[in-house]
Amino acid sequence: MNDSVPDSGVRRQLKTRHLSMIAIGGSIGTGLFMASGSAIHEAGPGGALLAYAAIGLMVYFLMTSLGEMATYLPTSGSFATYAARFVDPSLGFALGWNYWFNWVITVAADISIAALVITYWEPMRFLPPWGWSLLFFGLIFLLNTLSVKAYGESEYWFALIKVITVVVFLAVGVLTILGILGGQYVGLSNFTAGDAPFLGEGFSGGFFTALGVFLIAGFSFQGTELIGITAGESENPQHSIPKAVKQVFWRILIFYVLAILVIGLLIPYTSPDLLGADVDEIAKSPFTLVFERAGLAFAAAVMNAVILSSILSAGNSGMYASTRMLYAMGNSGMAYSAFGRVNGYGVPMSALFATGAVALLIFLVQMVSDGAYEYIVAASGLTGFIAWLGIALSHYRFRRAYLAQGGKLEELAYRAKWFPFGPLLALALCVLVILGQDTQWLLRGEFDAGRLLITYMGLPVFFGFYLYHKLRYRTRKVPLNEVNLSRHAD
Repeated sequence: MNDSVPDSGVRRQLKTRHLSMIAIGGSIGTGLFMASGSAIHEAGPGGALLAYAAIGLMVYFLMTSLGEMATYLPTSGSFATYAARFVDPSLGFALGWNYWFNWVITVAADISIAALVITYWEPMRFLPPWGWSLLFFGLIFLLNTLSVKAYGESEYWFALIKVITVVVFLAVGVLTILGILGGQYVGLSNFTAGDAPFLGEGFSGGFFTALGVFLIAGFSFQGTELIGITAGESENPQHSIPKAVKQVFWRILIFYVLAILVIGLLIPYTSPDLLGADVDEIAKSPFTLVFERAGLAFAAAVMNAVILSSILSAGNSGMYASTRMLYAMGNSGMAYSAFGRVNGYGVPMSALFATGAVALLIFLVQMVSDGAYEYIVAASGLTGFIAWLGIALSHYRFRRAYLAQGGKLEELAYRAKWFPFGPLLALALCVLVILGQDTQWLLRGEFDAGRLLITYMGLPVFFGFYLYHKLRYRTRKVPLNEVNLSRHAD
């Protein structure tokens, strides 16, 4: 069997276990290990459970939508290609460049954060933080110069570390609740306290606070869409992608919901220890707190190692995703054609070098000017939600075009259930989360124009890409009977 993708040159070497772990690894990270504590503190355990369950439902529909399109047309360009074909070429252009920009910034941010995390151990301070950052960047870049199989294997083991950590955490939590291990058991009283006027007991702060936690949950789940990016290099996408979609959704949802339930039963949501945990405050991770209360020594050191592996995994995935997106855009005419070339191992080296150079440049900007870096990060802040919105819209249009052109649903290798309810619900929730990015000023009755600009800067950046392409090429929404349903990548 030929292991290259037609018209592209990348290699089909990713197995089902790679795809599943890449998506799991992309969504289980600091969002669960660190930010879940602040979510519980702000909205109460009931509010946090509601937020993560609702966003989990939205992600399920997005995953099934992406799964249907990716089995029909597996391509590294994924949702940028789908949006260009099924909706509007300008939308595909804007999604592609926005997504590339987001992951490049993620790489720059991750190598900076990883340097802070590793200096938690005093012997590791023999190098300055920027030295560790460059070392980590070199490691990530090197992994991405190897074959896609090497990338898949590295992500498999990175993700496995996180999965094992969550499983051990849940086991320790259950043993603590049952009284077998030490630690204080708060119990259901944590779920029957709260002051939310509309949501009832177990919720804290009301609707806008709950909406704010929706944002935390949304950021935590981002990375699941990587299945779409990896589809073009899957050995057997018609088999692997549906299986990965089912496995990833249920595993992630169970891990998140059970982890929040355990934290809610063991740590009072009013505890200040849950508030404001960051990667340089490992002791405030709810995972660390539960381990320590169970009497397990070195909990902070173990969690620090896990979080370091999570950050490096995110950086590795970021380099892969941005490189493949730039490569796909080079093939489709959305970027210079040189970015669409691959070497003998199927690696798009031109796209990789360009991505790495920009990531390093952003890292240097961060070192020189925190103010400038804040705006750069803000420009990509909404990209994940915008990409999800694009997936939902593209699937809605794809299914309608497929039926309009005489396609039969039973001939699809994978069919998303609950159409059109699924993509439309996901679309509505994405819009709600994007518009509700900064609700705290409504709670306080204050208005901060500068903060509002930083919060929503991702929107004008996205529309800037869209309008540039629209005005230059005068594109239009593709009529359903003209949608290109060819099974080959552009």
